[in-house]
Amino acid sequence: MTLPNPWRKTTQTLMPARVAETGQQAVAGQYNIYPSASLGSGQIEAGFAALAQQLAGAGQVMIDGYPGVIWADFRERLDAALQVHGVRTHWVDVATALKPSAAIDALIAPYLGGDDPIFGFRFAGELADFFEPAALQTLRPDPNAALNIVYGCGAALSGWQATLVYVDVPKNEIQFRQRAGSVSCLGAAQPLDPKPAYKRSYFVDWVAANRHKLALHSHIDWIVDGQRPDAITFARGDALRRGLDRLAHSFFRVRPWFEPGPWGGQWLRQHMPQLAQAVPNYAWSFELIVPENGLVFASEGLLFEVSFDFLMHRDPHDIIGESASAFGYEFPIRFDFLDTFDGGNLSVQCHPRPDYIRRHFGEVYTQDETYYILEAGPDARCFLGFHEDIDPAVFRAALDHSFQHAAPVDIDRFVQAHPARKHDLFLIPNGTIHCSGTDALVLEISATPYIFTFKMYDWMRLDLDGRSRPLNIDRAFENLYFDRKGARIAAEFIAEPRVIDSGPGWELIHQPTHRNHFYDVHRYKFNASVDVHTDDSCHVLSLVEGRTVLLETANGGRQRFHYAETFVVPAAAGAYRLTSEDGTELQVVKAFVKPRGQWVEGVVA
Repeated sequence: MTLPNPWRKTTQTLMPARVAETGQQAVAGQYNIYPSASLGSGQIEAGFAALAQQLAGAGQVMIDGYPGVIWADFRERLDAALQVHGVRTHWVDVATALKPSAAIDALIAPYLGGDDPIFGFRFAGELADFFEPAALQTLRPDPNAALNIVYGCGAALSGWQATLVYVDVPKNEIQFRQRAGSVSCLGAAQPLDPKPAYKRSYFVDWVAANRHKLALHSHIDWIVDGQRPDAITFARGDALRRGLDRLAHSFFRVRPWFEPGPWGGQWLRQHMPQLAQAVPNYAWSFELIVPENGLVFASEGLLFEVSFDFLMHRDPHDIIGESASAFGYEFPIRFDFLDTFDGGNLSVQCHPRPDYIRRHFGEVYTQDETYYILEAGPDARCFLGFHEDIDPAVFRAALDHSFQHAAPVDIDRFVQAHPARKHDLFLIPNGTIHCSGTDALVLEISATPYIFTFKMYDWMRLDLDGRSRPLNIDRAFENLYFDRKGARIAAEFIAEPRVIDSGPGWELIHQPTHRNHFYDVHRYKFNASVDVHTDDSCHVLSLVEGRTVLLETANGGRQRFHYAETFVVPAAAGAYRLTSEDGTELQVVKAFVKPRGQWVEGVVA
């Protein structure tokens, strides 16, 4: 076949097509790196032979899909399977109707941020803008062929009256393919280097593809999980939509993925033996960063993953409740882990103010964060806020001198360092200087935007490829609040827990977020059961104390979750119960969007 070798560049394991191959059974009771939801019996099929059997008599087929599919290989494998059925197939590549690469480059140039290595501006157009309308009209079936297939990203733009197949690929796998050079960005003449490819994907390709996918959502006849080019799994569109509807009224957990980094630590690797071990560290766990996470379904031992936006495209109000009027199809909250155990400090950083992120990057809302300390060594610290005597000009001069002369900066001279203990919650609204210190496992509870970090100082280190990490000192100084200093930090930016409700065997602890945060944080402490109502808001939860917790939802859903696993109860679930099955004390953290009247004006556009 035409599959490039290597076609993915990573030490991470490819998710298997079958439950029995995940190895999860060997670590029962531990964190599950391949969580799945049942799609029902006989709802998932595997292999190109099975897909060919389903499509052989369709007459006309459109095979659309996400950027990142290795289309030449997909076509070759499916064509070989169709030949077994003796089907004369006429193939039409939708890419032949793309505009010339120079025209596409001109179209997207305003959204790529020029020479900025990280940031661009959210694309305002549609996938159709990449194509010549007249050329699309020339893509016609061959009347002499038994089966006509138009394929490629944007195939449905051909307008054929045909069976619609959609091939999805997880965002992490797209990045691994970009690192290997096995896929190109939309309409690009050749593969880009990984970092420019990711910037273009984030700001242009994925934006256009998501809008296109939304338009197709209810019309998809078959959806294919294309992350394993030689071992696809697939399901009927109707079966997937029914499965998504069940999740929207019960609970779900996305598939996390993990990445090493220059400051990464060892806690995740040591406590999750299912992870690939041939890495220097794990810096991040994408627990619930839904622009890049997927949902896994299972049926009779087969696994099948789709991107999270398929769930949001069903009915955003079912998922996030009343806040859907503000966030639309965007899920507002993210959870992720930052592991610095036996690692390094994060970069000294801040995030953009709301108006800045809208004007400069086209985002709807900004990257307001909190650090929930899940695990901490005895000397763990969180850098947060300035000292009372901060002089912005002196601080800027120290940063510039460091950048120009590769000289260290005494960060403790400028930035406060607070002891970090388990269950502490540090509040990091936009414009606040901060970073996690070493020997901590931070559960980052945040607004969903996740790449808009303005690094000012990175402790003189290189990235894992031996190159300097980009700094954004100018952008940081356009966003920093220098009045967030002195005694104000402990009083306003470190949550003070207090019990706000209780009952037999349980307490509800409020760890209030900053007035600039649109979300809030609660923590349940219990040794029996506690009943919770969603109150028309989505609840994002994690077991932060104890081994396992049992979740039961009002519609009969039931699932056991393990320590450090993130799970979600959508607004439409209505009510649920958390239970300690053996009577030991458990603690579960819960994040949710505040009632709309409690938001600071301008937080969300």
